[in-house]
Amino acid sequence: MKIPEKILFFIIDGISDRPVYGKTPLQDAKTPNLDELASRGILGIMDTIAPGIRPGSDTAHLALLGYNPYDIYTGRGPFEAAGVGIDVKAGDVAFRCNFATLDDGKVMDRRAGRIRETKELARSIMEDVKLNCEFIFKESTGHRAALVLRGRGLSADVSSNDPKKENEPIKEINPVKSEAKKTAKILNDFVKQANDILNKHPTNVERIELKKPPANTILLRGAGMVPDIETFEKKYGLKAAVIAAAGLVIGIGKMCGITHIGVDGVTGGVDSNVGIKINKAIEALNDYDFVLVNIKGGDEAGHDGDFEKKRDFVSKIDESFSDILDLKDTMIVVTADHSTPVSVKDHSADPVPIMIIGDGIRRDDIRAYDEISAAKGGLNRLMGKDLMPILMDLINRTKKFGA
Repeated sequence: MKIPEKILFFIIDGISDRPVYGKTPLQDAKTPNLDELASRGILGIMDTIAPGIRPGSDTAHLALLGYNPYDIYTGRGPFEAAGVGIDVKAGDVAFRCNFATLDDGKVMDRRAGRIRETKELARSIMEDVKLNCEFIFKESTGHRAALVLRGRGLSADVSSNDPKKENEPIKEINPVKSEAKKTAKILNDFVKQANDILNKHPTNVERIELKKPPANTILLRGAGMVPDIETFEKKYGLKAAVIAAAGLVIGIGKMCGITHIGVDGVTGGVDSNVGIKINKAIEALNDYDFVLVNIKGGDEAGHDGDFEKKRDFVSKIDESFSDILDLKDTMIVVTADHSTPVSVKDHSADPVPIMIIGDGIRRDDIRAYDEISAAKGGLNRLMGKDLMPILMDLINRTKKFGA
């Protein structure tokens, strides 16, 4: 028996849930291929950060890649910025952004109807906004974007203007520490100018005519300074690639020295072409030792509180997983970065299911991939930081501790 040399790592974003009508979406979906993989491997449940801690997608991905988020996480902004292709530099202050709908001072839709056509909106902001420092603003997938401020005397210690709930007033950005007064003033000026530009933009004029929510304001959050991160290849000796639609995941990969492989037809939503993403990952194993695949749409459905949409997306994913059933010489991991229960419409601290499949695995007797079945598996309950050491041992890449 040959020990697997490669790792194919699937993170099905936010797919874990709580029971509704007695079942989770994962339990209610048709998953013959995921269940077949479960019958070949070992399962368990995992706290990606720690028990009782609600993970962000950013901190969870860092932990799953073996990085301690408590040591290197400064905020989500730098990862979002790197993910959209901004060349972030030391000293930059970066933010994750939403295009949102503002009406009479209130945020009516934090995602502007999940708008997709934002490239021209971002271009107009870059061309017409004038600030007291250098800045870069770029669209990401869907309603998302990123902002980077560059210059002297800037600070990430500022509040957000995002009320976090709809039909609530947009907030003023305030300094959390006195040295951030300049940055807060610049950001409030940025939002004001962006609002003026967006309200007149042809894209929004057309959206209003079509009875769609206009993207006429920018919500800023996740402020952070760019951290110094050891590359994944230096840390593990593995040449790595990431396949994802979400700018955040691409950015985390880039900041960890992981190559991003672009794939046409992936959106980060339930309409994403999952099959082409999986086929591209299989192809990438020819050139890379470690391939991370993020599949995002289930998280979107969880945030929307849509049980059926989440369940059906799981079934769609499962159909594409038929292509990996006969994969050789590869350790396969299937898990989630966090739970996004439809009953909560946000991330929760519920542990996520995990399964590992590959030659030499100590198989357990679990035959289904879901939150409840996985809890009975042979991996028991582990933490995200423990996963990479386990995988490195399974592909025989660890060193003995002691004589």
